[in-house]
Amino acid sequence: MSRTADDAGVTQTLVARPRKVLIAAWIGAVAIIVLFAAIAVMLTTVYTGVYFRLADQVALMLIGLFIAGGLLLVARPRVRADAEGIEVRNIVSTRRLAWSEVERVAFPDGASWARLDLADDEYLHVMAIQAVDGERSVAVMRELRALHAAARRS
Repeated sequence: MSRTADDAGVTQTLVARPRKVLIAAWIGAVAIIVLFAAIAVMLTTVYTGVYFRLADQVALMLIGLFIAGGLLLVARPRVRADAEGIEVRNIVSTRRLAWSEVERVAFPDGASWARLDLADDEYLHVMAIQAVDGERSVAVMRELRALHAAARRS
């Protein structure tokens, strides 16, 4: 979580990303790349009944890289909020909302991540604020709610 503040100490911009999921995704991606590299190298040294060539080894490494890249998509979520609004970047999409469009910043009981309640009973998941991050998520929620409340007052 990072933030910029003005001279009075009021948060101007809040940027938050999930911590534990980020660590797990990077560890998993590195493990997958190492595993696929080891298998690709061993394909030519261990007789399996099939003849593997360099093209097979390269293809196996590319498959490992694609799987690792897919795993790293879960490390993509981020939330960026300021006095004007909030930008939510989830795994696939990014959406910018003005605070006037957000009715409530919520973290429902039993939910894995926070959400923004919008008009007409719609909501937007905020995957950057996750329950597994514990107190870190609580601090981010407090700051988001403070930014939301300040924007609604003005």
